[in-house]
Amino acid sequence: MLLIIDSGNTDIVFAIYKGKEIRCKWRCSTATKRTSEEYAVWLNQLMSIEKIKFNDIRSTIISNVVPSSQKDFILLCEKYMKSAPIVVGERGVDVGFDILTLHPEEVGADRIANTAAIKFRYSYPAIVVDFGTATTFDIVDSKGNYAGGIIAPGINLSLESLYNAAAKLPKITIQKPSQVIGRSTVTAMQSGIFWGYVSMIDGLLQKIHDDMNENFSIVSTGGLAKLFSSTIKAIKKYKPNLTLEGLYEIHELNKEKDESKS
Repeated sequence: MLLIIDSGNTDIVFAIYKGKEIRCKWRCSTATKRTSEEYAVWLNQLMSIEKIKFNDIRSTIISNVVPSSQKDFILLCEKYMKSAPIVVGERGVDVGFDILTLHPEEVGADRIANTAAIKFRYSYPAIVVDFGTATTFDIVDSKGNYAGGIIAPGINLSLESLYNAAAKLPKITIQKPSQVIGRSTVTAMQSGIFWGYVSMIDGLLQKIHDDMNENFSIVSTGGLAKLFSSTIKAIKKYKPNLTLEGLYEIHELNKEKDESKS
């Protein structure tokens, strides 16, 4: 079995693949002070429910955008899974495409994984809209290479900033309002956040089309993607496991380098 660790700024996803399919996955909040031992105890309990042991894990791969957590994820794999993990973004890891940016080393592991999923599983040219801590747009060109992208503030981040900066505004949940014009403070805020982001995404997608003059396939992923994808007509595919799919494909390219158990 393959253990995938996808560590983001807000959440960490642990997924176990059996063959080409996800057998199980779990999510926890990102906490930079958590140790490898704490992850091991938590993960062992959840794996036990699925009747999986650490010894069943034959190889591991890590995507991490929080540098302070890296050593604990590596130690978790090495000490408890007895596997030297493939770490996306490290030198020598083949991702299967070229990164055509000025500073390829700056591109986040999650964005690399999303591009790999498009390259090996879907059609391109494509744009991946990832609704995470940041809302990102990643462009995969007609050759399957990473051509660049856009980073905008995430929806929850914008909502939190609005609440913190305005003393009289309440905390709200994000949902699609029944109408654009709010008739209360809460519905006005919901409309501003929801329809504001719909307009931003529509506008940026159009600008990318205008700039590159390509017939892009638009794919969405991330925590709030499902809520927005049904409203944004340009988005044709919603793939909640896109990052995991890409990490699986990167593992397949590099598995001979993974010093896993025999």
